[in-house]
Amino acid sequence: MPANLTPDYHAAERVYKTATTPAERLAALEEMLRTVPKHKGTEKIQADLKKRIAKERNESQKKGGAAHAAPFWLIPKEGAGQVALVGAPNAGKSRLVGALTNARVEVAPYPFTTRVPVPGMMPFEDIQIQLLDTPPLCEELAEPWMSEVLRLADLRVLVADANDPDVLGETEFVLEKLGEWNLGDPALLVGTKLDLDHERENFEELAELYAGRFASLGLSAETGAGLDGFARTVFELLDVVRVYTKRPGHPADVQAPYILKRGQTVADAAAKVHHDFLENLKFARLFHHAGSGGLKVERTHVLGDGDILEFHV
Repeated sequence: MPANLTPDYHAAERVYKTATTPAERLAALEEMLRTVPKHKGTEKIQADLKKRIAKERNESQKKGGAAHAAPFWLIPKEGAGQVALVGAPNAGKSRLVGALTNARVEVAPYPFTTRVPVPGMMPFEDIQIQLLDTPPLCEELAEPWMSEVLRLADLRVLVADANDPDVLGETEFVLEKLGEWNLGDPALLVGTKLDLDHERENFEELAELYAGRFASLGLSAETGAGLDGFARTVFELLDVVRVYTKRPGHPADVQAPYILKRGQTVADAAAKVHHDFLENLKFARLFHHAGSGGLKVERTHVLGDGDILEFHV
């Protein structure tokens, strides 16, 4: 069976290869083990990772180091996906994260208030999406470790203040830096501080300039305009689906969905629910929120957002 290693796994592997301290190597190995697909095709990889993790822990303990210390910039993923906000100084990243999450971010009218990644959980319907406020990217400050923060994220969003006189130069600098780091374009351009009509016109001109490269969205964290649209857009760009489960003869559990990448199957969902399900699964029945369905589906059936599965093992 092929390993089918995920982009998250490969990103963690790159962090491991460039790590310079035992703590960084250990954190990267643990992330590799967390993100490696759990099936027979990766059993040897899992076993090797566990051995390497044990070795790193032993060596750290012998040297008196902290066995579980991780780089300060390595933020564990939570929720349906990790979305990193990137942009120039005073672009409005911190205010946006503060408006959408319960994170304690520092918002100030002067640049460089954010010096380390700050996570916060943004609610969207019945799930949470993790937002990362990151230090600004500009000629005066472009931390090398930022490349791995952005690489490990599931989605990158470019935040810009279209009312800044140098917004075009700042945006081009960020895009060039992402290119140098082999990260490609962001998935979304967000224009902030659009409280007045003329400010929205400025953003529309900027969005038109980059039309075709990435999607764009304007909002105001001050008034709340566009924030709901931001959450939905991010969810759609993450390209994930929510899958619910039910026991035979019982109603569906619609409180805590399982999150899968779009295109994943009944077998992938079974593996998420319990490792024994995948091996012993005979078939599943597919239902919908309205109560309709009950169609028998095989383990190769591709799932859609909102599907409800009843497993038979």
